[in-house]
Amino acid sequence: MHKEELKQFLDEKVIQYNHPTFIESDPIQIPHLFTVKEDIEIAGFLTATIAWGNRKMIIKNAHQMMDLMGNSPYDFVMHHKNHELNTFDNFVHRTYNSSDFRYFITALRHIYKNHHGLEAIFQKAATKDSLQPAIHQFKKIFFELEHLNRTEKHISDPLNGSAAKRINMFLRWMVRKDTTGVDFGIWNSLSPSQLSCPLDVHSGNVARKLGLLTRKQNDAKALLELDLNLRNMDKNDPVKYDFALFGLGVFEKF
Repeated sequence: MHKEELKQFLDEKVIQYNHPTFIESDPIQIPHLFTVKEDIEIAGFLTATIAWGNRKMIIKNAHQMMDLMGNSPYDFVMHHKNHELNTFDNFVHRTYNSSDFRYFITALRHIYKNHHGLEAIFQKAATKDSLQPAIHQFKKIFFELEHLNRTEKHISDPLNGSAAKRINMFLRWMVRKDTTGVDFGIWNSLSPSQLSCPLDVHSGNVARKLGLLTRKQNDAKALLELDLNLRNMDKNDPVKYDFALFGLGVFEKF
C-alpha cells in the first residue's frame, strides 16, 4: 500500500474500533465504572498494571481489585488502615501478587499526599514530544518507599529499553481526547501528541506487516520507530492508530 492508501485504511479501522462497543471486551471497562477523576486514575493504573495475558482474566482480576477496595479506589488509597490490606492476601494475577498490590496502594497514597497526584508527576517530567522520560521519572518516585525488589518489575522503564506497553496504554486512557467516549482525556495538562503507542505482540505484528515497523523486538527502539511513523500520519493524535493495529491483530487475526 502507498502511504496515502495505508493512512486511509488505518483511519477506517480507527473509526471501526474506536467505538463504545470496544469497551465491552477491553480492560478499559474497569475505570469506566467510575466518574471521579482520582477513582478513574487509580482504577486505570491498577488495571493497566495487570493487563497482560488472557483479557477475560485481566478483567476478572481487575474487578476483584476494585472489590477489595470497596469499589472506592481513591477513598481506600487515602484512608485505609494497614490491617485492611490483609484482605489482599489471596489476590494474584500471574506474577503480580498480594505483596505487590499492597505496595502499589501504599505508593499511590504517597504520590497523592506528597506529589500532588499521578498527573502532576507525568506533567512535570514530560518533554515537548514524549512521555517516555516521564515514565522513567514516575517509576523512580513510585519506588521511593521501602519495597520488595520483585515489585519493581511491574512498572517498566523506557530508558532501560522497554516498550512499556501497559503504562503507555494507561497514559492513552488518561490523556487522549476521544470524541467517542472510549479514552477519558481527563489529564488536560498533557497533549495526545506526546503519547506513544502501547506496543505489544498484536500491534507489533500488524505494524510489521503494514511496513510501519522493521525492528523485530518489541522494545523502546521499536516504539520510537513506530511512533515516528504514526506521527507522520497524524501528529496531533498518533495513538488513535492503536485501535486499528490492535483491532486488526486481535479481532481480525490480520
